[in-house]
Amino acid sequence: MKVFIAGSSGLVGSALVRKFNKISKYEVLTSKSAELDLRNPAAVFDFFEDNKPNIVIDAAAKVGGIHANATYPVEFLIENTQIQNNLLLAAHKFRCEKFVFLSSSCVYPKDCTQPIKESYLLTGPLEITNQAYAIAKIAGMKLVESYRNQYQKKWISAMPTNLFGPKDNFSTENSHVLPAMIRKFHDAKIKNEVVQLWGDGTAKREFLHVDDLAEAVDFLIDNYDSDESINIGTGKDISVLELANLISEIVGYEGLIKWDTSKPNGTPRKLLDTSKINSLGWSPKISLTEGVTSTYEWFLGEINKNNSEIKL
Repeated sequence: MKVFIAGSSGLVGSALVRKFNKISKYEVLTSKSAELDLRNPAAVFDFFEDNKPNIVIDAAAKVGGIHANATYPVEFLIENTQIQNNLLLAAHKFRCEKFVFLSSSCVYPKDCTQPIKESYLLTGPLEITNQAYAIAKIAGMKLVESYRNQYQKKWISAMPTNLFGPKDNFSTENSHVLPAMIRKFHDAKIKNEVVQLWGDGTAKREFLHVDDLAEAVDFLIDNYDSDESINIGTGKDISVLELANLISEIVGYEGLIKWDTSKPNGTPRKLLDTSKINSLGWSPKISLTEGVTSTYEWFLGEINKNNSEIKL
């Protein structure tokens, strides 16, 4: 079985490659963005014609944190819809047996009842700070659902919570909260500086190690077939303040933390109800402390490997 992992060089894609390369029944197909522009429909169709994948896992997306989403909503909306539309169109034309569309928990309404069930999709307004990305992902989910209904495809959508791990984006300008904190605390430790963080620390977030996500995707390919998307998470959350304290301890930072309350917190809370995937027999194995520790170790390895000049 040929499995095409779109977005294979990123955080999620690289974890999927690590996982599926260990499974003997699969031949893993990958392509770097420099070799295949997924925004280009002709290039995508040529790739599918040449390689004929049986399964497609869509881990390709333009992603970023609050700052990036607020600054570039046009790019987040256009580029993400281009990527997913091209992949789904090609998968249909070349008769791919299965398609796993990886969405995001940000597609749920801002003020959802917690924990968030899959059925809460489109029941209220979105969080404005990541609205463009969320709308693109919702469009992809609905297209998967439409292909299932119109063409009887065994295609699915999965909704991961906030992900982290090796090959994350550690930029302080356009990354998500956990890797951005790792970078900020590390730099502040080296330079003996104060750490500045957005908001007041009260927002709560759920975090899943990307290797656990890869395990879940493999599990769902064999065990899930439904119109409704399925949540993938830990079922546990932590406040941003508590996360900051955990990361500062792991990094070994002993300085001051200042909260800029003029900046947005984002969604107040975002905890997924994972009872559906748990009832099928899957649950995560990597704890937050273990995952942050190993991720920081990877981060340090990359810095040492590149003589501290890497743009993480």
